[in-house]
Amino acid sequence: MSKVVVGLSGGVDSSAAAALLHHQGYEVVGLTLWLMKGKGQCCSEGMVDAASICEQLGIPHHIVDSRELFQTYIVDYLVDGYQAGITPLPCSQCNRAVKFGPMLNYAREQLGIDHIATGHYARIDYDKISDRYQLKRAVDKNKDQSYFLYDLTQDLLAGTVFPLGEVLKTETRKIANQYNLKTADKPESQDLCLVEANGSMQAFLDQYIRGQKGDIVDTTGKVLGQHDGIHHYTIGQRKGLGISAPHPLYVVKIDAGRNQVVVGDKESAVQTECTIKQVNWVSISPPDSPIRAQVQIRYRSQPQPVTVVPLNPAEEKEEDQNLGSCVKLIFDEPIFGITPGQAAVWYDGDLVLGGGIIQQQK
Repeated sequence: MSKVVVGLSGGVDSSAAAALLHHQGYEVVGLTLWLMKGKGQCCSEGMVDAASICEQLGIPHHIVDSRELFQTYIVDYLVDGYQAGITPLPCSQCNRAVKFGPMLNYAREQLGIDHIATGHYARIDYDKISDRYQLKRAVDKNKDQSYFLYDLTQDLLAGTVFPLGEVLKTETRKIANQYNLKTADKPESQDLCLVEANGSMQAFLDQYIRGQKGDIVDTTGKVLGQHDGIHHYTIGQRKGLGISAPHPLYVVKIDAGRNQVVVGDKESAVQTECTIKQVNWVSISPPDSPIRAQVQIRYRSQPQPVTVVPLNPAEEKEEDQNLGSCVKLIFDEPIFGITPGQAAVWYDGDLVLGGGIIQQQK
Protein backbone atom coordinates (compact mmCIF):
# COMPACT_ATOMS: atom_id res chain seq x y z
CA MET A 1 0.00 0.00 0.00
CA SER A 2 1.53 3.30 -1.12
CA LYS A 3 -1.65 5.31 -1.72
CA VAL A 4 -4.55 5.75 0.67
CA VAL A 5 -7.74 7.79 0.78
CA VAL A 6 -8.39 9.20 4.26
CA GLY A 7 -11.93 9.99 5.33
CA LEU A 8 -11.81 13.46 6.88
CA SER A 9 -14.66 14.69 9.06
CA GLY A 10 -12.87 17.82 10.19
CA GLY A 11 -12.21 16.42 13.66
CA VAL A 12 -8.91 15.85 15.41
CA ASP A 13 -8.93 12.05 15.04
CA SER A 14 -9.29 11.90 11.25
CA SER A 15 -6.88 14.84 10.88
CA ALA A 16 -4.23 13.08 12.96
CA ALA A 17 -4.76 9.86 10.97
CA ALA A 18 -4.14 11.74 7.71
CA ALA A 19 -1.06 13.49 9.10
CA LEU A 20 0.40 10.24 10.41
CA LEU A 21 0.06 8.46 7.09
CA HIS A 22 1.31 11.49 5.15
CA HIS A 23 4.45 11.79 7.26
CA GLN A 24 5.02 8.04 7.01
CA GLY A 25 5.45 8.52 3.28
CA TYR A 26 2.06 7.44 1.94
CA GLU A 27 0.45 9.30 -0.94
CA VAL A 28 -2.64 10.57 0.86
CA VAL A 29 -5.87 11.89 -0.63
CA GLY A 30 -8.46 13.49 1.63
CA LEU A 31 -12.14 12.63 1.20
CA THR A 32 -15.06 14.26 2.99
CA LEU A 33 -18.65 13.06 2.74
CA TRP A 34 -21.35 15.75 2.68
CA LEU A 35 -24.00 14.04 4.77
CA MET A 36 -26.45 16.61 6.08
CA LYS A 37 -29.08 18.39 4.04
CA GLY A 38 -29.43 22.13 4.46
CA LYS A 39 -26.93 24.04 6.53
CA GLY A 40 -26.01 21.40 9.08
CA GLN A 41 -23.44 22.99 11.34
CA CYS A 42 -21.42 19.83 11.85
CA CYS A 43 -21.08 19.27 8.11
CA SER A 44 -20.38 22.86 7.06
CA GLU A 45 -17.72 23.41 9.72
CA GLY A 46 -16.35 19.92 9.22
CA MET A 47 -15.88 20.36 5.49
CA VAL A 48 -14.10 23.68 5.99
CA ASP A 49 -11.76 22.20 8.62
CA ALA A 50 -11.10 19.12 6.48
CA ALA A 51 -10.20 21.32 3.51
CA SER A 52 -7.87 23.35 5.74
CA ILE A 53 -6.10 20.19 6.93
CA CYS A 54 -5.59 19.01 3.34
CA GLU A 55 -4.22 22.41 2.34
CA GLN A 56 -1.88 22.36 5.33
CA LEU A 57 -0.62 18.85 4.49
CA GLY A 58 -0.42 19.64 0.78
CA ILE A 59 -2.72 16.80 -0.26
CA PRO A 60 -5.75 16.73 -2.60
CA HIS A 61 -9.21 17.02 -1.09
CA HIS A 62 -12.39 15.55 -2.55
CA ILE A 63 -15.96 16.17 -1.35
CA VAL A 64 -18.64 13.61 -2.22
CA ASP A 65 -22.30 14.54 -1.97
CA SER A 66 -23.73 11.69 0.13
CA ARG A 67 -26.85 13.48 1.35
CA GLU A 68 -29.30 11.20 -0.44
CA LEU A 69 -27.57 8.09 0.94
CA PHE A 70 -27.65 9.60 4.43
CA GLN A 71 -31.33 10.50 4.07
CA THR A 72 -32.25 6.96 3.02
CA TYR A 73 -30.03 4.85 5.26
CA ILE A 74 -29.96 7.04 8.38
CA VAL A 75 -32.75 9.64 8.55
CA ASP A 76 -35.50 7.43 7.08
CA TYR A 77 -34.13 4.43 8.99
CA LEU A 78 -34.33 6.30 12.29
CA VAL A 79 -37.78 7.74 11.67
CA ASP A 80 -39.22 4.38 10.59
CA GLY A 81 -37.68 2.67 13.61
CA TYR A 82 -38.95 5.12 16.20
CA GLN A 83 -42.42 5.03 14.64
CA ALA A 84 -42.35 1.23 15.03
CA GLY A 85 -41.50 1.52 18.71
CA ILE A 86 -37.80 0.60 18.54
CA THR A 87 -34.65 2.63 19.19
CA PRO A 88 -32.41 2.26 16.13
CA LEU A 89 -28.62 2.54 16.32
CA PRO A 90 -27.61 4.64 13.31
CA CYS A 91 -23.81 4.56 13.66
CA SER A 92 -23.12 0.96 12.60
CA GLN A 93 -25.61 1.33 9.74
CA CYS A 94 -23.92 4.58 8.69
CA ASN A 95 -20.43 3.07 8.81
CA ARG A 96 -21.23 0.24 6.44
CA ALA A 97 -23.85 1.73 4.09
CA VAL A 98 -22.93 5.42 3.98
CA LYS A 99 -19.26 5.73 4.88
CA PHE A 100 -16.94 2.75 4.42
CA GLY A 101 -18.66 1.10 1.45
CA PRO A 102 -19.16 4.24 -0.67
CA MET A 103 -15.74 5.60 0.31
CA LEU A 104 -13.93 2.44 -0.75
CA ASN A 105 -15.93 2.30 -3.99
CA TYR A 106 -15.06 5.94 -4.74
CA ALA A 107 -11.39 5.34 -3.97
CA ARG A 108 -11.24 2.32 -6.27
CA GLU A 109 -13.44 3.53 -9.13
CA GLN A 110 -12.67 7.25 -9.23
CA LEU A 111 -9.12 7.44 -7.91
CA GLY A 112 -7.64 4.01 -8.62
CA ILE A 113 -6.70 3.58 -4.95
CA ASP A 114 -7.37 0.32 -3.12
CA HIS A 115 -7.29 1.45 0.53
CA ILE A 116 -9.12 3.90 2.75
CA ALA A 117 -8.27 5.04 6.27
CA THR A 118 -10.32 6.67 9.02
CA GLY A 119 -9.71 8.04 12.49
CA HIS A 120 -11.65 5.25 14.20
CA TYR A 121 -10.16 3.62 17.29
CA ALA A 122 -10.05 -0.07 16.36
CA ARG A 123 -7.58 -2.56 14.89
CA ILE A 124 -7.61 -4.87 11.88
CA ASP A 125 -5.46 -8.01 11.62
CA TYR A 126 -5.26 -10.80 9.07
CA ASP A 127 -5.41 -14.39 10.29
CA LYS A 128 -3.67 -16.78 7.87
CA ILE A 129 -5.17 -19.90 9.40
CA SER A 130 -8.78 -18.85 8.86
CA ASP A 131 -7.96 -16.67 5.83
CA ARG A 132 -10.06 -13.87 7.35
CA TYR A 133 -9.51 -10.28 8.31
CA GLN A 134 -10.25 -9.76 11.98
CA LEU A 135 -11.61 -6.72 13.77
CA LYS A 136 -10.21 -6.03 17.24
CA ARG A 137 -10.65 -3.52 20.02
CA ALA A 138 -8.38 -0.49 20.04
CA VAL A 139 -5.46 -0.27 22.46
CA ASP A 140 -7.23 2.69 24.09
CA LYS A 141 -10.18 0.88 25.67
CA ASN A 142 -11.83 4.17 26.67
CA LYS A 143 -12.02 5.22 23.02
CA ASP A 144 -12.55 1.80 21.42
CA GLN A 145 -15.13 2.04 18.61
CA SER A 146 -15.19 -1.58 17.47
CA TYR A 147 -18.79 -1.87 18.72
CA PHE A 148 -19.91 0.45 15.90
CA LEU A 149 -17.85 -1.40 13.27
CA TYR A 150 -19.13 -4.98 13.74
CA ASP A 151 -21.09 -4.82 10.47
CA LEU A 152 -18.06 -4.29 8.21
CA THR A 153 -17.58 -6.99 5.58
CA GLN A 154 -14.39 -8.88 4.80
CA ASP A 155 -13.93 -6.75 1.67
CA LEU A 156 -14.22 -3.54 3.68
CA LEU A 157 -11.81 -4.77 6.36
CA ALA A 158 -9.31 -5.79 3.66
CA GLY A 159 -9.39 -2.29 2.20
CA THR A 160 -9.36 -0.29 5.44
CA VAL A 161 -6.60 1.06 7.67
CA PHE A 162 -7.04 2.38 11.21
CA PRO A 163 -3.89 4.41 12.00
CA LEU A 164 -5.12 5.23 15.53
CA GLY A 165 -5.82 1.65 16.58
CA GLU A 166 -2.58 1.43 18.53
CA VAL A 167 -2.69 5.04 19.77
CA LEU A 168 -4.06 6.50 22.99
CA LYS A 169 -6.36 9.52 22.65
CA THR A 170 -3.88 11.63 24.59
CA GLU A 171 -1.23 10.71 22.02
CA THR A 172 -3.59 11.70 19.19
CA ARG A 173 -3.77 15.23 20.57
CA LYS A 174 0.03 15.28 20.82
CA ILE A 175 0.33 14.13 17.20
CA ALA A 176 -2.05 16.87 16.07
CA ASN A 177 -0.05 19.47 18.01
CA GLN A 178 3.25 18.07 16.74
CA TYR A 179 2.12 18.68 13.15
CA ASN A 180 0.48 22.00 14.09
CA LEU A 181 -2.90 20.84 12.81
CA LYS A 182 -5.72 23.36 12.96
CA THR A 183 -7.94 20.77 14.64
CA ALA A 184 -5.47 19.95 17.46
CA ASP A 185 -7.56 21.67 20.12
CA LYS A 186 -10.97 21.15 18.53
CA PRO A 187 -13.54 19.92 21.10
CA GLU A 188 -14.59 16.29 20.99
CA SER A 189 -17.92 15.41 19.39
CA GLN A 190 -20.11 14.27 22.25
CA ASP A 191 -23.16 12.93 20.47
CA LEU A 192 -24.66 11.69 17.23
CA CYS A 193 -24.28 14.11 14.33
CA LEU A 194 -28.06 14.47 14.06
CA VAL A 195 -28.32 15.28 17.75
CA GLU A 196 -25.57 17.87 17.55
CA ALA A 197 -27.22 19.46 14.51
CA ASN A 198 -30.73 19.52 16.03
CA GLY A 199 -30.06 19.96 19.74
CA SER A 200 -31.56 16.62 20.79
CA MET A 201 -32.86 13.39 19.29
CA GLN A 202 -36.38 14.43 20.27
CA ALA A 203 -36.03 17.73 18.39
CA PHE A 204 -34.82 15.84 15.32
CA LEU A 205 -37.64 13.27 15.45
CA ASP A 206 -40.31 15.92 16.04
CA GLN A 207 -39.51 17.33 12.61
CA TYR A 208 -40.64 14.05 11.02
CA ILE A 209 -43.06 12.41 13.44
CA ARG A 210 -46.29 14.01 14.61
CA GLY A 211 -46.80 13.10 18.25
CA GLN A 212 -49.91 11.02 18.89
CA LYS A 213 -51.12 10.96 22.47
CA GLY A 214 -51.62 7.57 24.07
CA ASP A 215 -51.61 5.68 27.35
CA ILE A 216 -48.78 4.85 29.69
CA VAL A 217 -49.79 1.54 31.27
CA ASP A 218 -48.30 -0.91 33.74
CA THR A 219 -47.58 -4.54 32.91
CA THR A 220 -51.17 -5.50 33.80
CA GLY A 221 -52.61 -2.92 31.40
CA LYS A 222 -53.68 -0.41 34.04
CA VAL A 223 -53.52 3.17 32.74
CA LEU A 224 -51.09 5.28 34.78
CA GLY A 225 -50.79 8.36 32.62
CA GLN A 226 -50.49 9.77 29.11
CA HIS A 227 -47.64 10.16 26.65
CA ASP A 228 -47.36 12.58 23.72
CA GLY A 229 -45.70 10.17 21.28
CA ILE A 230 -44.03 6.76 21.61
CA HIS A 231 -40.95 8.09 19.76
CA HIS A 232 -40.06 10.06 22.90
CA TYR A 233 -39.42 6.86 24.90
CA THR A 234 -36.92 4.02 24.97
CA ILE A 235 -36.54 0.75 26.87
CA GLY A 236 -35.04 1.20 30.34
CA GLN A 237 -35.97 4.88 30.53
CA ARG A 238 -36.80 6.09 34.04
CA LYS A 239 -36.80 9.88 33.90
CA GLY A 240 -39.35 12.01 32.11
CA LEU A 241 -42.26 9.57 32.39
CA GLY A 242 -44.53 12.19 33.98
CA ILE A 243 -46.13 9.73 36.38
CA SER A 244 -45.75 9.23 40.11
CA ALA A 245 -45.46 5.87 41.85
CA PRO A 246 -44.32 4.55 45.25
CA HIS A 247 -41.33 2.87 43.57
CA PRO A 248 -39.20 3.67 40.50
CA LEU A 249 -40.78 2.76 37.16
CA TYR A 250 -38.98 2.01 33.92
CA VAL A 251 -40.11 1.67 30.33
CA VAL A 252 -40.20 -2.09 29.68
CA LYS A 253 -42.00 -2.17 26.32
CA ILE A 254 -43.18 0.17 23.57
CA ASP A 255 -46.29 -1.13 21.83
CA ALA A 256 -46.64 0.75 18.54
CA GLY A 257 -49.77 -1.19 17.56
CA ARG A 258 -51.64 -0.03 20.66
CA ASN A 259 -49.76 3.29 20.86
CA GLN A 260 -48.84 2.42 24.45
CA VAL A 261 -45.77 2.84 26.62
CA VAL A 262 -45.56 -0.02 29.12
CA VAL A 263 -43.78 0.60 32.42
CA GLY A 264 -42.82 -1.63 35.33
CA ASP A 265 -40.35 -2.11 38.13
CA LYS A 266 -36.69 -2.81 37.44
CA GLU A 267 -37.21 -6.57 37.52
CA SER A 268 -39.66 -6.17 34.64
CA ALA A 269 -36.90 -4.55 32.55
CA VAL A 270 -34.41 -7.42 32.77
CA GLN A 271 -34.09 -10.35 30.39
CA THR A 272 -32.23 -13.63 30.44
CA GLU A 273 -32.13 -13.99 26.65
CA CYS A 274 -32.93 -12.21 23.41
CA THR A 275 -32.90 -12.81 19.67
CA ILE A 276 -30.52 -10.99 17.34
CA LYS A 277 -31.25 -10.50 13.65
CA GLN A 278 -29.13 -9.34 10.66
CA VAL A 279 -26.06 -10.99 12.17
CA ASN A 280 -22.62 -10.32 10.70
CA TRP A 281 -19.90 -12.77 11.71
CA VAL A 282 -17.07 -10.33 11.18
CA SER A 283 -13.89 -12.10 12.35
CA ILE A 284 -14.86 -15.77 12.25
CA SER A 285 -16.90 -18.02 10.00
CA PRO A 286 -20.49 -18.53 11.17
CA PRO A 287 -20.44 -21.35 13.75
CA ASP A 288 -22.94 -24.20 13.54
CA SER A 289 -23.09 -24.77 17.30
CA PRO A 290 -23.27 -22.53 20.39
CA ILE A 291 -20.18 -20.56 21.41
CA ARG A 292 -19.19 -18.69 24.56
CA ALA A 293 -18.42 -14.98 24.34
CA GLN A 294 -18.73 -11.62 26.08
CA VAL A 295 -21.47 -9.33 24.77
CA GLN A 296 -22.10 -5.59 24.81
CA ILE A 297 -25.71 -4.50 24.31
CA ARG A 298 -24.80 -0.81 24.03
CA TYR A 299 -21.64 1.16 23.36
CA ARG A 300 -20.68 1.96 26.95
CA SER A 301 -22.00 -1.20 28.61
CA GLN A 302 -19.64 -3.63 30.28
CA PRO A 303 -19.13 -6.92 28.41
CA GLN A 304 -21.24 -9.69 29.93
CA PRO A 305 -20.70 -13.48 29.63
CA VAL A 306 -23.10 -15.03 27.16
CA THR A 307 -23.82 -18.15 25.13
CA VAL A 308 -24.40 -17.35 21.46
CA VAL A 309 -26.73 -19.91 19.88
CA PRO A 310 -27.02 -19.90 16.06
CA LEU A 311 -30.63 -20.34 14.93
CA ASN A 312 -31.46 -22.55 12.00
CA PRO A 313 -34.32 -21.35 9.78
CA ALA A 314 -36.53 -24.12 11.16
CA GLU A 315 -36.00 -22.76 14.68
CA GLU A 316 -36.92 -19.19 13.76
CA LYS A 317 -40.46 -17.94 13.80
CA GLU A 318 -41.97 -17.81 10.33
CA GLU A 319 -42.28 -14.00 10.35
CA ASP A 320 -38.57 -13.67 11.20
CA GLN A 321 -37.13 -15.83 8.45
CA ASN A 322 -36.62 -12.87 6.11
CA LEU A 323 -34.34 -11.07 8.55
CA GLY A 324 -31.11 -12.83 7.56
CA SER A 325 -28.91 -14.80 9.93
CA CYS A 326 -30.22 -14.86 13.50
CA VAL A 327 -28.81 -15.97 16.86
CA LYS A 328 -30.16 -16.28 20.36
CA LEU A 329 -28.18 -14.77 23.21
CA ILE A 330 -28.50 -16.54 26.57
CA PHE A 331 -26.99 -14.44 29.35
CA ASP A 332 -25.28 -15.89 32.40
CA GLU A 333 -27.01 -13.21 34.49
CA PRO A 334 -30.18 -11.23 33.65
CA ILE A 335 -29.42 -7.95 31.85
CA PHE A 336 -31.29 -4.68 32.31
CA GLY A 337 -32.56 -2.49 29.50
CA ILE A 338 -32.07 -4.66 26.41
CA THR A 339 -33.34 -2.33 23.70
CA PRO A 340 -34.79 -3.46 20.34
CA GLY A 341 -33.08 -1.74 17.44
CA GLN A 342 -29.75 -1.37 19.22
CA ALA A 343 -26.73 -3.53 18.40
CA ALA A 344 -25.50 -6.50 20.39
CA VAL A 345 -21.82 -7.20 19.69
CA TRP A 346 -20.00 -10.23 21.05
CA TYR A 347 -16.28 -10.60 21.65
CA ASP A 348 -13.59 -13.08 22.56
CA GLY A 349 -11.37 -10.78 24.56
CA ASP A 350 -10.35 -8.05 22.10
CA LEU A 351 -11.56 -9.97 19.05
CA VAL A 352 -14.94 -8.95 17.61
CA LEU A 353 -16.67 -12.22 16.75
CA GLY A 354 -19.92 -10.82 15.41
CA GLY A 355 -22.93 -8.65 16.05
CA GLY A 356 -26.45 -7.85 14.98
CA ILE A 357 -29.64 -5.98 15.78
CA ILE A 358 -31.65 -6.73 18.91
CA GLN A 359 -35.10 -7.92 17.88
CA GLN A 360 -38.32 -6.58 19.31
CA GLN A 361 -40.03 -8.73 21.93
CA LYS A 362 -43.11 -10.53 20.72
